[in-house]
Amino acid sequence: MKSLLLAAVLASSLPSVTAAELVKAKDGSGVYGYDDTPVLPWCGFRVHDADRPAPKRVSPGPAPAPVPIPADAVVLFDGKDLSQWQPTKWKLTEGVLETVDGDLTSKEKFGDCQIHVEWMPPANFQGPWYNQGNNGVMLMGLFEIQIFDSWNEKIYPDGQAAAIYGQTPPRVNASRPPGEWQSFDIVFTAPRFDGAKLKTPARVTLFHNGILVHLEETIHGKTGHRILPEYAQPITEGPLSFNGHGCPVRFRNIWVRKL
Repeated sequence: MKSLLLAAVLASSLPSVTAAELVKAKDGSGVYGYDDTPVLPWCGFRVHDADRPAPKRVSPGPAPAPVPIPADAVVLFDGKDLSQWQPTKWKLTEGVLETVDGDLTSKEKFGDCQIHVEWMPPANFQGPWYNQGNNGVMLMGLFEIQIFDSWNEKIYPDGQAAAIYGQTPPRVNASRPPGEWQSFDIVFTAPRFDGAKLKTPARVTLFHNGILVHLEETIHGKTGHRILPEYAQPITEGPLSFNGHGCPVRFRNIWVRKL
């Protein structure tokens, strides 16, 4: 059964105000998405397709202590200050970063790299479906790895936690409950160009809470809401950024190793 939803859809992963008609998956799972979006040519599913198979749940076990920082890492946040970031409204509280509105963007740019991020969606957050723990790791400022409360919310598979947003769901749902720390360990290969022509697309390997969820997965272009991805500009490095949608997602222990 279809229900009409008029939602304020937020920046990057949810970038504009749209009138969109949500549908539920035909299998009765309760997963919701759309049936009027473009078809992704490499897989045959629509962007944000409610009928795309939802990844099965795999328990990652309890959250560990913060991961030690390698000696050769660029430390972007260790609980002390925001000196590695462009001016932001985000706030430093109790040794962690808490999301406010607007983005958090690194001063330094990165291409091929290894990224470690620890994040926590808020417990008992009362917000609309599209903002339940909503945030995202923006590789090069262009390619979003989704942060979301996928313990509770049955959002479309290509929009759940650890998805390459609007493109590829994770292999499994390795989420912990909101209010618990989670981690992404990302190995990113930047796209390559011959002049303005794409030579090889970006790729990503990702561990969510220590569980492999993407292995050398192709990133088909800039990510976005209800759109087909494309490589519009020949860019091979860019900042690491995070989306701020007003949901108080917290972050700690962010570092990058250039490869």
